[in-house]
Amino acid sequence: MQHNILAAAASGVSDFIAAQGGCPDQVFHRAGVEERSLGQPTLALDLRAYVAMMEVAAAETGNDNFGLMFGRQFQPEMLGLIGSIALAAPTLGAALDHLARLFPFHQQATETRFVREGDLLRLEYRILDGCIVERRQDAELTMGMFANVVRACLGPAWMPEEVHFEHPKPEGWRQHESLFDAPAHFGQHTNAILLRDRQLDRRMPGGDMARLTGLCGTLIDIARGTGTPPLLDRVKAEVRARLPEGPTYVEDIADRLGIARWTLQRRLADEGLSFSDLVEGVRRDLAAVYIRQRHVPVADIGALLGYSEVSAFSRAFRRWFGMSPAKMRDGKG
Repeated sequence: MQHNILAAAASGVSDFIAAQGGCPDQVFHRAGVEERSLGQPTLALDLRAYVAMMEVAAAETGNDNFGLMFGRQFQPEMLGLIGSIALAAPTLGAALDHLARLFPFHQQATETRFVREGDLLRLEYRILDGCIVERRQDAELTMGMFANVVRACLGPAWMPEEVHFEHPKPEGWRQHESLFDAPAHFGQHTNAILLRDRQLDRRMPGGDMARLTGLCGTLIDIARGTGTPPLLDRVKAEVRARLPEGPTYVEDIADRLGIARWTLQRRLADEGLSFSDLVEGVRRDLAAVYIRQRHVPVADIGALLGYSEVSAFSRAFRRWFGMSPAKMRDGKG
């Protein structure tokens, strides 16, 4: 199933790729994105191609923090309808609530939540399309975009309390903490910026309720739905989020999805899978991505995939790829 994102999400990406020393045409060709589509903010792009474009851009420019840097300069007004909705909200709290509630119309097969955690608030984001495995650049640019929505109200000096990412710690992680001026945590169950709630009633400079209502209706009409992923993708998303916490149980995933355990097992059986097969597949797909990140120790990869012992991870890796993690990483396979 194809899921879409509005092309406004890529506003200015061509110029940014060029400024980083890359060739935009080559990036677009490799990712399967048509450049002329990027100039039409309400046109739908394939979400998988969009996410791939950011990964390819990082490789093409040689900037491993490409998404981080692109998101840092990405202002809400560049984000098209969803950015305009946030800016038209009456208060900062309303802006973040609308952003979280309506973002899946801007970008389908996505979960965004604005929730309380103790004395902090979390603006969370993750992709639910199980076929999009490699998505670090997208996560980092989206956290930058989200932070800039807050800055539109509180000023450019505002910084979050913490920033969370679902992917492993990158080699250049210190730049993340520098740009957000906050602790950055990796290998988390979702991507999020954490903030305090004391200024949620601050007025948005461009708040306009009539405009807000119209923009919300326009976005929903254009999107024609949030692209709810098939059950298999939703299960993969929940498994992926829970792997760093340790063993993943079918009962927990069924509860999270709001269905009975036996119903989930039957639905997976209809796809020719057991729950353990699905977990194995998610681990294998992530291992293939993480092992290419040579700075991440093999033991850390195993822990991110829910293995308590590196030996268990190494045995699984050999079963999946016919060689040890060290051999694959050294290119000797």
